[in-house]
Amino acid sequence: MKENRRLRRMVVGDTTWLWTVRRRSHRAHGHCRLKLTLYPEGPGRRRLVLVFAPAENRVVSSCYFAAGDLVRLPDHTWLNLYEPATVRRLLDTAAPALDRSPSAHTVELDGWPYFDTITTATPAAPTTTA
Repeated sequence: MKENRRLRRMVVGDTTWLWTVRRRSHRAHGHCRLKLTLYPEGPGRRRLVLVFAPAENRVVSSCYFAAGDLVRLPDHTWLNLYEPATVRRLLDTAAPALDRSPSAHTVELDGWPYFDTITTATPAAPTTTA
């Protein structure tokens, strides 16, 4: 499978973000990683890196799924890191981590908690009958 290492652009408000997805494969699936890297265009580019590694009930694509796929097994929820809407939701959720580490050039985080945050369904509002 050909790897897609293209640098992509996303405009959020007044900021243009550049992002890319990298896959590190290994013979043992437990050592595979998907990394989503985002950084604002321009000088002083600090990076936000979300790392997705296989874990209990968590699968990252290697050769069984489409490139960039992440799957939470119990409920079969999946996301694809090549979809701009997915990346935007992850950015909106994880970007505050850059403010928590103002001196770090690269902030690398486990991506699964952010996956859970953006895929958790909000409960429906109770309906009332008259």
